[in-house]
Amino acid sequence: MSATPVWGPVSERAGGQLHLRSQLGAIEVTFNRPEKHNAFTTAMYAELERICELAATTPALRVVVFRGAGGRAFAAGNDISSFTDVSSGADGVAYESRIRGVLDGIAGMPQLTIAAVEGHCVGGGLAVANACDLRIATPTARFGFPIARTLGNALSAPIVLRCAEVFGDPLTREMLLASRMVDGRRAAAVGAVMEVVAPERLEAEVWGVAAGVLHAAPLTIRTTKEQLRDGRVGYDAEADDARLEHAYGSDDFGEGVAAFLAKRQPAFRGEAPQRHTTSPYAAE
Repeated sequence: MSATPVWGPVSERAGGQLHLRSQLGAIEVTFNRPEKHNAFTTAMYAELERICELAATTPALRVVVFRGAGGRAFAAGNDISSFTDVSSGADGVAYESRIRGVLDGIAGMPQLTIAAVEGHCVGGGLAVANACDLRIATPTARFGFPIARTLGNALSAPIVLRCAEVFGDPLTREMLLASRMVDGRRAAAVGAVMEVVAPERLEAEVWGVAAGVLHAAPLTIRTTKEQLRDGRVGYDAEADDARLEHAYGSDDFGEGVAAFLAKRQPAFRGEAPQRHTTSPYAAE
C-alpha cells in the first residue's frame, strides 16, 4: 500500500449512511450523513457490528480506518431521534448495552484501527474514536461528551474508562463534568491524538501510517493489542446498569431528548425518576 492508495469501488451500507472501500489489506469506513454531522443511526451501528464480525474472520485484513464524510464532523454523537424509543430506565440500559457491544467489537478488532478526525467528534463519535488504536486529526477537530448539558443521560462505565485511558483522567472529567470541548492541540498534547495535520495532509498521513503497518509483523500487533486490552480494569456490570437505569429513567432524560428535538434549552430539575424505572436508586 502506498500513502495514496488506489481504491476499489465504494460499497454503500446501511441504506447509504455508511460507505466502505478496500485496497490491499485495508478498508476505510466512512460515516456518510454529512447533513446530520454523521450522527449514528441504529442501522449504522448494526452495520458496524457486521464489519467487526468480518474483520475478526479476515486474516488478510490488516488496517481499518474510520472517518466522517463532509469534513465538518467525524461523528456528532448518536441520532437523537432514536432516543424517542427509550421510555424507561430499562430501555436505556438495553440501549447502552447494544452500543457497548459495538464499541467492544471495534476495540477488539485484531487489525490496527485508525480514526481520521475532522471537525466534531462528540458523544458516540468520540466513543468510536476512543475505541480505535490511533487517532489522527486536523486543527478543526473538537472532542467531547457534553451530555450533562444536552440529554441528561449517562454513559456506560467502559466508555468513560476508555476515554480516561485515551485522554487521561483530567480531560475526561473536563469533557464530562464541565461539558467542555477539547481541541486537537490539547488532545495531541496529552497523546490522545497521534498527529494534528492540515486537512489536505490528512489522507497522506493516515495512509502513510497504514502503509507502514503492512510491513510490520501481524502477530506482534495482534498480541500487543490483546495485552493492552486485557490490562483494562474490570467493572461491576450490575451496579453500572443500575446507574444507567436511574439516568435513562429520569424525567431529566425525557426533557433532554424533547428539548434537543425541539431545538430549545433543556430545563433539568434533577428529580427522582418517574418513567417506569425499577432502579434501586428510585427510592432515594
